[in-house]
Amino acid sequence: MAAPATKEIPDWEKWGLPEGGMSLYLKAGPDGAVGDCPFTHLVRLVLEEKGLEYELIPSVQETKPKWLVDHFGGKMPALRHKKECYVESMDIALYVDVFFPEPPLKAAAADMETAEAAVAGIFPAIAKYLKHTPDGDDDDLALKAGLEEKLTSLETHLGSTGRTGPFLVGSGEKMTLVDCSLAPKLYHMQTGLEGFKNKSIDLGQQFPKVRAYMDAVFARPSFKKTIYPPEMVLWGWGNARK
Repeated sequence: MAAPATKEIPDWEKWGLPEGGMSLYLKAGPDGAVGDCPFTHLVRLVLEEKGLEYELIPSVQETKPKWLVDHFGGKMPALRHKKECYVESMDIALYVDVFFPEPPLKAAAADMETAEAAVAGIFPAIAKYLKHTPDGDDDDLALKAGLEEKLTSLETHLGSTGRTGPFLVGSGEKMTLVDCSLAPKLYHMQTGLEGFKNKSIDLGQQFPKVRAYMDAVFARPSFKKTIYPPEMVLWGWGNARK
C-alpha cells in the first residue's frame, strides 16, 4: 500500500474557501445526517484511530460544492485537508496514515497481503446477496452459498496458528487499515441479514471466529463513535433492492 500521489487544487481562494482544517464530504442520509456508506465509514475509522479533528459535511448532489464537482467529479467520500483533496476511500486512508503516522495502521507487507487475501471478494458477495430479490429463491440460495464461502475463508484466517489478538493482520494484536475497511462491511452484512434475509446465516453458530472478530472491532471507541443506526443501513440497501 503505497501513499497516493498528491492532488492539489490551485487557488482555493477562487472558490471562496480558506486553506485550513480537515473536512470530510460524505453521503447524506434521507434526513440530511450521515449516510450509510461503508467506504466513508472506513475513512472515519482511520481519522478516529488517529485522534484527528475533522468536520463532517453530509452532501447530496445538489449541495456538493462546485470545486468538488468540477475537479473531482463530485465523488465522495472526499477529504479536504489544507490545499489537498482525495476522493478514493483507501487513498484517503493511506494519505492520513502517511502524514499522521501515529498510531500506524499498516504492518509488514507480507502480513497485510495475507489478511487482504483472506477478505478478498467478501463485500461483492455481501452486496449481491443483500440486493437480490425475491428472497429465498434458487438464485438467492446460490448467492447465500457464495457469501458463506467467503466467510469460511475469513473464519479460517482468524483461526490460523500464531494469532494472539482479535484483529486481522499478523498476530492480530493491532488494528490496521484492513480492519478499518472490513468492519463497516460486516456491519452492513449483519444488519442486512437481520433486516432482509431473516437471519439466514447464523454467524455465532456457523462462523464463531468471525462473530468474535466483529464483536471486538464493533466495541472499539472509534467504531462506536462513527456508527450510524441500522435503519440507515436498511434504507440504503432497501433502495438497492428496488
